[in-house]
Amino acid sequence: MPRRPIQHPHGRKPGPPRSNEKAAGVGCGWDPVAAWYDKLVGEAGSDYHRNLIVPAALRLLDAQPGESVIDVCCGQGVLVRPLLDVGVGRFTGVDASPRLLTAAQSRHGNDPRVVWVRADVCKTGAWADASHDAAACLMAVHDVVDVAALFSNIARALKSGGRAVFVLLHPCFRIPRTTHWGWDGDQKIQYRRIDGYHTPLEIPITIHPGKNTGELTVFHHRPLAELLTALGHGGLSVVACEELYSHRRSQASGPFSKAEHRAAEEIPVFIALKAVRG
Repeated sequence: MPRRPIQHPHGRKPGPPRSNEKAAGVGCGWDPVAAWYDKLVGEAGSDYHRNLIVPAALRLLDAQPGESVIDVCCGQGVLVRPLLDVGVGRFTGVDASPRLLTAAQSRHGNDPRVVWVRADVCKTGAWADASHDAAACLMAVHDVVDVAALFSNIARALKSGGRAVFVLLHPCFRIPRTTHWGWDGDQKIQYRRIDGYHTPLEIPITIHPGKNTGELTVFHHRPLAELLTALGHGGLSVVACEELYSHRRSQASGPFSKAEHRAAEEIPVFIALKAVRG
């Protein structure tokens, strides 16, 4: 589908990184921020991975013993252990970052069921070989430049009738620099303020803002309709959706804490989509 021009928040166009900035997501994926991301996520995943993202992915993926599963943008391999525990026959992890793949191999490299592939997931490669029963792509849809190519390649990696699961920040409620929490003192409610949604955005994210080391990632916001249409054009049909709500709760008491809890129960953090290849 034709894409509208990508804009920067507040009307600024995204320019090339300054000389001291290393933007992730180009060429070698998240290599420039691999050490930070590996420390954040580790083998079992971050707090959100353990409590929301991975459980939802496993639930929707419904991997069966003996199946072949491919994890696209696998990072350091948070899905490996849960899927091996289910009894999958083959796990293939694909990522562009050599450093993240090295971290993954150091944890799981000796298992004969596990294969690691370095590849740009937006380019068709040998990994997209129609041999997999299921595919996962966790927290990466908003990191890739060409989401239509990503979806098409994942479809190509699947057998006919194969299923794919995507988990991403909810594009309606969680857009960096564009959505915020607010407090209505009169009504005693915490609300989510949405300053923009329709326009696709490229949003640079500084990894260590206090250290001034210059590492960047780029968050690609796309409205939900564009994502769903790109899935369809890529050969995938959405058959299930879950919206994931924060498990975190304040330990304080009082009206603000009560409102915070209600907002956490009402406004999702992530969205999980299950699709099948026709």
